[in-house]
Amino acid sequence: MSRTLRLFQLMQALRLGPGPHTAARLGEELGVSPRSIHRDIATLREMGAVIDGEAGYGFTLIEDNALPPMGFRDTELEALVLGLREVEQIGDPELATAASEALRKLQSRLPQRQAHRLRHAVLAPYRFARPIPPAISAQALRQAAWDEVEVRFGYTDGKGSVTERQVKPLSVVYFDRSTVLIAWCCLREAVRVFRLDRMRDFQVTAQSFRPHRVTMLREALDHLREERQAEARTDSDCALYPKDAPARLDPGRKE
Repeated sequence: MSRTLRLFQLMQALRLGPGPHTAARLGEELGVSPRSIHRDIATLREMGAVIDGEAGYGFTLIEDNALPPMGFRDTELEALVLGLREVEQIGDPELATAASEALRKLQSRLPQRQAHRLRHAVLAPYRFARPIPPAISAQALRQAAWDEVEVRFGYTDGKGSVTERQVKPLSVVYFDRSTVLIAWCCLREAVRVFRLDRMRDFQVTAQSFRPHRVTMLREALDHLREERQAEARTDSDCALYPKDAPARLDPGRKE
């Protein structure tokens, strides 16, 4: 098999499924060694393909330079505009700016009719109350979650007690009045939810927990749902939380 054909087939393999795809499995599928797969991945990246991952973890195709830009149906476009304008209102400064820039880029790439529809969208969000601003860099926290490294910060709980925490950041959630971090707390050895406006002295450590964030987040959300369902079953005002109601994160329960 020529290398050109192998690169084409490797791209096809990466397009199938969400990934990550290990070099061993890709090599077995294409009939080459994992080392050859690593070299081919490097070549594809040089050619413009955005491929996330590394040796020992697996690879995921993020952006395919061989495919044309995706078009949008009008309702899809309305949903995108509504979502991005919502982020402009509730996001931290970096995220709100990114949402505005994304809207401008989207408008510049759309056909004229849809660009006009984007500028004059029918749907618009409005918040009477904005979330309490984070006391730390939300951008640095999000990056730490993407990089799957532990972070350290001082935290003041709802009773005013101050503790030092080192956690594995799993997900940032935006509620109506606050932004919270779902994390595995090394101090409590359990899943905890922290408000960003109660954090201080934020530091990113060199302690990696890759590649476990996705699995840990799934387990954390399952745990929080089970905890909320258990509370609903024992709540004296059970009419507010029927047993068969869908569980959700409760912004009132945080560290």
